[in-house]
This record gives sequence, C-alpha cells and structure tokens, in this order.
Amino acid sequence: MNRLSTRLLLTCAAIGVGGGLVFVVSGYVGGAISATAPVLYGIIIGVYFLPGVVSQALLRRAGVALITGVTAGLVSAAFSPQWFFRYFGTGLAIGLLQELPFAVTRFRNWKPWVFYLAAGIAGLVFGGSVLIVLGINHFAPAAQIVYIALFVLSPIAFTAIGRGVAAALGRAGVGRSLSLPVDRRRATTAPTAAAAGSAASAPQAGSTDDASPAAGAR
Repeated sequence: MNRLSTRLLLTCAAIGVGGGLVFVVSGYVGGAISATAPVLYGIIIGVYFLPGVVSQALLRRAGVALITGVTAGLVSAAFSPQWFFRYFGTGLAIGLLQELPFAVTRFRNWKPWVFYLAAGIAGLVFGGSVLIVLGINHFAPAAQIVYIALFVLSPIAFTAIGRGVAAALGRAGVGRSLSLPVDRRRATTAPTAAAAGSAASAPQAGSTDDASPAAGAR
C-alpha cells in the first residue's frame, strides 16, 4: 500500500511539474492580455485546469487534482516568486473546485460529462469571484457577460485537451497499474443485485418439508 501511494504521489508530482511550467508561460501571456484587453483574460484561465484534468482522467482517484494543482502552483511560483500567491492560490482553488463534483459521486463516476460539468461550474465560480474582487463596475454589462463566458468556455476547452493528454499517456502505459475504472458504481450495485436475485430464487425454509406430510396424510 505504501508503495502504491508513493507511486501515485510521484505520478501526480510529475504531472504537476509539467503543469507548473505551462503555468509560467501562461502567466506572462495572461499579464499581456490583462494589460491590453483585460476582458479577454478568461481565454487563458483554462490552462490552470490542465494538471487536475490530466491526473483525474488518467488516475481516476480522489485528491489527485488537488495534489497536482498545488504542485503546479509551487513549481510556477519558484520561477516567478513575485507571483507566488497568485500561482499557489490559483492551483489550490482550482484543484479544490475540480474535486467537488466527483466528491458528490464519492469518486466512483469518472465519465466525460462529469469532467465537463466540473469545468463549467468551476469556471463560473472562479470567474464570478475574480469579477467581484475586481469590482462589478470595472466592466460594462456586455463586457461582464463576455468575461464570465470565457471563464466558463476556456476550462471546458482545456478539459478536452487535458483528457486527450491523459488518453495519450494511458496508451503509453503511464499510470496503468494505478488507474481505477471509469464507473465503479456498477461494482457495488452488481453484487447487491445478484444477492437479491439469489435470495428471491431460493426456496423458503420448510416449504418442501411442510408439503410432504400433508400429501401423505391425504
């Protein structure tokens, strides 16, 4: 078990390091967008969803998005210490938001629609929070709609990219022994249904024995 946990952490760390390097590049791109066209900043916010999506789609385990998100934040902060809280806070917040929809299913349902729903909800929450911090009056009403829409659409688009990366890693054999099934709900419901069927088909106690004396008495 310890060996499995170590391998899981190392896999998450590797994904997080790769994500952190991407964060560094996106940080400078985001800075340029903020300075020239801040309403379009949401275009690159989906980048911060990549480490979590890759780890979740590849490993399908609880907590991996949070681990990779925090790792990516720390790695990117090491390259840009002046943005430490920005990178670390973003990795932590998005990692938590990515975990929540799967927590509702007790981390047993990893079907694609859950990923995209999680991305859309997380983007909406994150974009709304940033807009409130900046000030609702910072943008005109039409610009606010564009701002929030990009915060929703960008994570969904990068979720598709992240799932593609995870699929490629899976085909290469990465994390093969660590990955769990896409839908583990069947594993718990099938034995219960089988047990119920066996109980229904089993003869009731004493039914045969009680019938035999009655037949003999006749």
